[in-house]
Formats: sequence, C-alpha cells, structure tokens
Amino acid sequence: MKNLILMSDSYKYSQFNQYPVGTEYVYSYIESRGGDWDKTLFGGLQPFIKQYLTKPITMADIDEAGAIITAHGEPFYREGWEYIVNELGGKLPVVIKAAQEGCLIPTKNVLVTIENTDPKCWWLTSFLETALLRAVWYMTTVATNSYESKKIILAALEKTGDPSLIDFKLHDFGARGVSSSESAMLGGIGHLFNFNGTDTVEALVGARRYYGAEMAGFSIPAMEHSTVTSWGRDKEVDSYRNMLKTHGKPGAPIAFVSDSYDIYNACKLWGTELKQDVIDSGAVVVIRPDSGTPSVVVTKCLYILEKYFGSVTNAKGYRVLNNVRVIQGDGINQASIHSILFTMEMAGFSADNVAFGQGGALLQQVNRDTMRFAMKCSAIGVREDVEYMDLPDTESRVVWRDVFKDPITDSGKVSKKGRVTLYKSGNDYVSGVEGRQPKAWADKKWEVALEEVYRDGVLIRDMTFDQVRANARG
Repeated sequence: MKNLILMSDSYKYSQFNQYPVGTEYVYSYIESRGGDWDKTLFGGLQPFIKQYLTKPITMADIDEAGAIITAHGEPFYREGWEYIVNELGGKLPVVIKAAQEGCLIPTKNVLVTIENTDPKCWWLTSFLETALLRAVWYMTTVATNSYESKKIILAALEKTGDPSLIDFKLHDFGARGVSSSESAMLGGIGHLFNFNGTDTVEALVGARRYYGAEMAGFSIPAMEHSTVTSWGRDKEVDSYRNMLKTHGKPGAPIAFVSDSYDIYNACKLWGTELKQDVIDSGAVVVIRPDSGTPSVVVTKCLYILEKYFGSVTNAKGYRVLNNVRVIQGDGINQASIHSILFTMEMAGFSADNVAFGQGGALLQQVNRDTMRFAMKCSAIGVREDVEYMDLPDTESRVVWRDVFKDPITDSGKVSKKGRVTLYKSGNDYVSGVEGRQPKAWADKKWEVALEEVYRDGVLIRDMTFDQVRANARG
C-alpha cells in the first residue's frame, strides 16, 4: 500500500466536520495502557516516517482515494487533501514528537505525540491514527516481548554461566509465521534491538534501509528435516557428516536438526560414530531437538552428549559441554524458556549450553491488546469567537481545551488530557503536561524526553541502529 490516504479506517473519512466549530488544531498521543509487561521497549516510528510520511501526497493519490472511498459509501474530503497538494506541495502539515527508539519506558506513559501545524488541517491528526498507531504498537510489542525473554536468559547466564553470550541466545525463526513480509521486517527489527541472531532476512534489509545498519544480525549454516530425511533413515549419519564436512569451520557454530527419527539415538550417534569428525572439524556442533516437551528433551540431550563429549565445570559450579551445544527451536515462549533453564540448573548444567529459536510466539502471537496500545486526542485548539468574549476583532485567539474519555465501565481506558508529554530524569519517566515540571520526585531534575522527529514532510531525527541498540542495552 503506497497511498497514505487509503491507510485509514472507513469511519475516519467522515470525521473532518465532526469537531467543534472553530477547531484549528488537534493534539493526540500514543501510549501503552498496561498489559502483559510493565515496560515498553519503544520502536517502529522511524521506518514508518521514512516509508510513508516523507513522500508527498499527489493528485493521483487523491483521485484514487476519492473514487474508492466514495464508492465505499463514505464522504471524501477532497477539498482538504487538495489543499495539502496545491498549497503545501503534498507535504503533511503535522509535527510528531517521540521518545528515542530503543528506550525502555514504563507503560501508561506518553511515547509519541502528533499535532497538525496548519490550522486548515485540524482533521489530519486523527486521520493518521490507524497507520501511525499500527507502526508503533507492533514493533514496540515485539521488541518488548524479545526483551522480556532476554531478561530470563540473562538471569540464568549470570547465575550459571557467561553473561557475555547473551547476544546470540535467542534467534528469530519467525519469518514464515507472520502475516506479511512487512511484518517480518518490522517485527524482526524489534527483536534485533535486543539480540544479534536472526534468520529473518527482511529484518536485515529493514535495519539497513531505515536505520543505516550495515549488518544488524547474523546466522549460521543449518540443516532442516528434508536435508536429513532425503538421505534415508539408514544414512542419517551420512547426512550429518556431509553437512559437517561441507560447512564446518574451526570455532564456528553449525546447527543440525536431529529429531527426524530418534533425537536420543542421534545424540548417541554424534557422540560415537561422529565424535572424531566433530573434533577434527573444530566446529561447535549445535544439536537441535524439534519435538517433545522442551525442558525434558533438552536436559536429556545434554546428559547424553555429556556422556560422550565430556564437560568442564565453570567458576560458578555448573557444567559446560565440550564441542557441542543444544538449540531448542520448538514451543519456545517465556514460560518454556524459564522451564528449560530451571531444569538445566537443577541438573547442574550451565545456561551456556543452550540457545533458543523462536518463531510465531516472537513475531506473531502479539496484538494491540498485548500492551493495550491506544492513540487518543488529548487537546484541541479552538479559535474563540470574539462575539462571545467582548474583545475587539483583532484579539480573537486560539484557546486550548482539554479532551479526554472517562468511561464508567472501564477505568483502564481513562485517557490523558491536555498537551501531554513525557519527562525524564535519569532512568525514570513520568508523563505530564507541557511546561509543567512533574510534581512526583520533586528533588529530581526533569527534562522533556520527547524529541521532534518529523515536521511538515521532513524527517528531523534520524537514529542509527547502533544508537537504538545502545538505548535498548542500557
């Protein structure tokens, strides 16, 4: 979809004349109202701006949208869109402010604000909600999902192993499990805020295109079931040996899915018939179970592999296998990650021995309600009629009015009011109204955390992927 005018909900097209008479400015914000986690790892805005908001609207866009929306049964505000094309060169007259991408911000706080800059385009702010909110909630939720898994794995590494290994402990297997190539790209970028491992190539393209990353993620040679089973059951060992001979390199990991028939027998084969091949290659052989109860299968595989390859006990008192590792890529979510690592710990194995691959649960099993994202209008600027103010005509002025919702049936949907923004002091964040220092923690020095990122068709802030990652990794 390249026509921004068509990237909205049907009901938005009838709203250009629903605001109070005299409305000239509409101010809205985006927040996570809570949900599965108490913090958000913010991202997604920069790709959306570069892809959609920096391209001027054209008369061809208006003609296409007008034909579709009118036939659809909705009114189409051609006059407003033609004003943008004819008077503003097609550039959208809005200003967007946002927190830095990669920042970890508690939920229920302002992440983004948007306001029209031309009084004739009061209707544009809310019209952009559908596309803008979608861009922010999806990447932010995936990035936060990935971050929460990272916390679990890092805690295990700190207790039983080497925390410096964290960057490659959760690998993105999600490209085939999402609804579109763009979802794979955006969700995959969100994961790469936290980790360096991915098989989602679209994410690499997106990180390069929208954040200037030369190479944001890495992968390793790996087998799939067909490249094992095509050899036949009686030549399972030959399939592994061929892969090891072809792609094995000293010191480099290489992955072998090994549950095509009997994962436990395969581990035995690795430790007997293939043991010398593994040692001679110098590669780090990564065995991948892909079925069964994850915590049970992973731990049993470690026991079998340890029997043949041996292990060393690290300074923390946990065992690390020689030559081989395990990656679990089936049934991975935060609960199963925790279960696997706990079971390994109880068996005396270091978290160094295992990595995780995650697919649909990483990129697809999230939705807008996972973190209860919403974009709401919080203020409007209305030009007051001098007739009701007892002032001379020359002193008519725009007055800001608070806008908010407060449903008696759901206190969790109460929205913020006023020209709200986000304040920061160290690692603390709190939302408040522009120009008013937060009352909470009065002893702290607060600064506005939202930066202007876009104004009137121009990208103002262009973050690099290194900057985003630095924010995400503290």
